[in-house]
Amino acid sequence: MDVEFALRVTRPGPAAISVAAAHADTEELTVSWHGESEPVEFGHETRAEVFDLPAGEHRVTYHAERALTEPEPEPVTLADVAVFTRPSRYCPSDRIAGLVPPELLKLKSAEKQVHAIVRHVHDRLSYVAGASRPTDDAVDTLLAGEGVCRDFAHVCISLCRFLDIPARYAGVYAPGLAPMDFHAVFEAAVDGHWYVFDATRLAPRQTMLRIATGRDAADTAFLATLGCELDFLGSTVFATTDAALPADDGSGLVVLG
Repeated sequence: MDVEFALRVTRPGPAAISVAAAHADTEELTVSWHGESEPVEFGHETRAEVFDLPAGEHRVTYHAERALTEPEPEPVTLADVAVFTRPSRYCPSDRIAGLVPPELLKLKSAEKQVHAIVRHVHDRLSYVAGASRPTDDAVDTLLAGEGVCRDFAHVCISLCRFLDIPARYAGVYAPGLAPMDFHAVFEAAVDGHWYVFDATRLAPRQTMLRIATGRDAADTAFLATLGCELDFLGSTVFATTDAALPADDGSGLVVLG
């Protein structure tokens, strides 16, 4: 994984950078301003580095490597059920009833319901780069009929939560994604464990690596201001694997790395 982005700080202050891959074997995060940072750890392998940035332009780079292994599925805890079945900022599952396909209500297992949700969202939405606004939630996306990866994930999460299936948002590195960028997927609870799903079908799930996990995109920003003001000047992201990319028809249960 290789990330580079630039920003211009117009008012000095702290900012949180969250680009670290979970369980990286080797990694290095550098900021052109060589001040100290403070690490922060959140739940579900989400990490951030908080920098107190002075005014001016800064360049951030991150490089990491990790051996791909087949992880064990993570159990769904009672706390997960309590948190990830609730409505959230971008996943208003309490306002989506009129947009739920009736056939979902007839299915008897969570696994069948989640796969049906993924198929429905893939068929219902058009992936259009730049189509969504930062304020759009799952209802806005369904009414518009188009969006980007975060919007696909928000709609799927909202439909899962409407059916009382715990679902959470994950920012990932996704080898095979074109054009390459940070990617968003979702995890749903099936038979008491977390599995990853992606209604965009833009990259194989087997080689995705977790960056951040939360209720929705509001919890997983790769750059967050904590008192400073800045202009984002652009980024590049590369995620590659030495081996050939696996085939993924979306039908299996895959654990997110």
